[in-house]
Amino acid sequence: MQFSYSRVSTYERNPLEYKLRYLEGLTTLPRYDPEDPLVVGTAMHELIQKNKDAIKQYLMSYPLVTDKHINEAIKLELLSKKALAVLPSTGKYEVTLSNQDYIGFIDMLVKNEDGTFDIWDFKHSNSIENYMKSAQLHLYKYYLEQTGRKVKHLRYLFIPKVRLKQKKTESEYQFRQRLKRAIDKDYQVTIKEVEYNPDKVIEWLASVKHALEAKEFPLNEDDPFWKYSPYRDYVEKGLTYNMVTLPENKRRKLTEVTRRKLWIYGAPFTGKTTFANEFPDPLMLNTDGNTSYVDAPVVAIKDEVTTTGRRTNRKFAWQVFKEYIDELEKKDNDFKTIVVDLVEDLYESCRLYMYDKLGIEHESDDPFKAWDEVRTEFLSNMRRVTNLDYENIVLISHEDSTKDILSRAGAKLTTFKPNIQEKVANKIAGMVDLVCRVVVEDNEHILSFKTTTTQFGGGRLSDLSVDSINLNYDELVDVYNTSLADSNKPKKRKQTKLEEPENEEPEQETPEKEEPTEETESVEEVEEKPRRRRKRRESTESVETAEDVETESAETSEPVEDEVEEEKPRRTRKRRARRTTEED
Repeated sequence: MQFSYSRVSTYERNPLEYKLRYLEGLTTLPRYDPEDPLVVGTAMHELIQKNKDAIKQYLMSYPLVTDKHINEAIKLELLSKKALAVLPSTGKYEVTLSNQDYIGFIDMLVKNEDGTFDIWDFKHSNSIENYMKSAQLHLYKYYLEQTGRKVKHLRYLFIPKVRLKQKKTESEYQFRQRLKRAIDKDYQVTIKEVEYNPDKVIEWLASVKHALEAKEFPLNEDDPFWKYSPYRDYVEKGLTYNMVTLPENKRRKLTEVTRRKLWIYGAPFTGKTTFANEFPDPLMLNTDGNTSYVDAPVVAIKDEVTTTGRRTNRKFAWQVFKEYIDELEKKDNDFKTIVVDLVEDLYESCRLYMYDKLGIEHESDDPFKAWDEVRTEFLSNMRRVTNLDYENIVLISHEDSTKDILSRAGAKLTTFKPNIQEKVANKIAGMVDLVCRVVVEDNEHILSFKTTTTQFGGGRLSDLSVDSINLNYDELVDVYNTSLADSNKPKKRKQTKLEEPENEEPEQETPEKEEPTEETESVEEVEEKPRRRRKRRESTESVETAEDVETESAETSEPVEDEVEEEKPRRTRKRRARRTTEED
């Protein structure tokens, strides 16, 4: 088995990550961060090696290129030029050292005039002190000299990372101009000479022995790099990797309701929070501080402000909320109900957090993507809440009754819905079982489920037998249990009996008025009859008249052509009537 410096250093730093990365060969999804160390480091090495397509390759590593990727490409191009200015003009890049026990890659090997060699290693980092303590260059010298070559100098080339942040008052062009000026003036590459120490090689070989003999691989929570490790989610969120199995192809029998998810909204002071307090073992994630009359444990979701000397640090309420979701997902507690009170306050906290992250003051500052990014951030984390493995998830909102609609009769009707954007409300409604409105009528608190043109509500419970209940937890449980019992009953489909047309009895004929004679019949009446007859022939969906029924019930029906023949005498009478009128 071959060991590299990075492999052993990973074991020393965090044995669990060593196990996941090297022993189990676990791969992770790319994060597509513009400053991803692996992608940026590779691009920097390619630029130093004078690869003209290095910037293009960097950008092609991402499915979507944003302004941040362009800014990073500018940094890479300018800093690589500074690195090339101090490096020797001659040298061999990417020299591989390999034997049965060790493998390493020298970034640059330069041969001196006296036949000795200088080893260069490039680091795109600001952590100079940590790298100066590492055994990497010492191992390069040790294993290179075993091949018969003499090493004279060990050198690091440190290329600084630029951490400039765009100001809210700057345009993209202004920021990039400031970025170029700062790199030119304030950021310089650094060359550090390393004195060879054979003890570093011995310490490294001892670490190899420990890694080979290790039976347990504990997590080192003090590891500063673990926070950024791509393997963190697998451990902290309890994901099962490479162990996906499909369920048995068998329908589940629904015996009892084990989880309830509902969204409650209503006017202030209607008892929403008090009702949520009736649920078993609740934890309230509260945003408005109105928890004086409930005895459930409460977590305040608000901005956390700390000061260090003259510096003020602010943690946004949305960050606090996400940290509590992280903790609740571990399920290391005995709560049975999670209450989020209020949903619309969380949405506003999410907006403020995203404003700071995106460097904007309002979504309209970047209308092409800001609205979508805010909603995506909010809804993705609300989905984490509704997916929590607890008996009850209760979301609470105030109602919005400021919008009126007009009925068909022209009356003005007030609509009632949660106090949040309609697009967001529709998404949240799809995450819960029931959307309920709390109403106070004659001093009675009612929980209404119905959906009307004026009320936002409803749910996915099948056969919901009631439109409303008293604002009581036990009655809500009965609604769930009744719905479950009804859903387990076999469904009987209604069959429509089709009757043959010939078995139908003809409708009672309406006696027709006596047809006027030729002498008394007016011209208008005579002219109207052919039009009516043509209309009946042309329409295939018209209702049968008494005359049609009489024709169909006859033993022998006359063809359509005969009907046309009948019209000819009428047309004769029409002409006679006209002559009579003219003679008069």
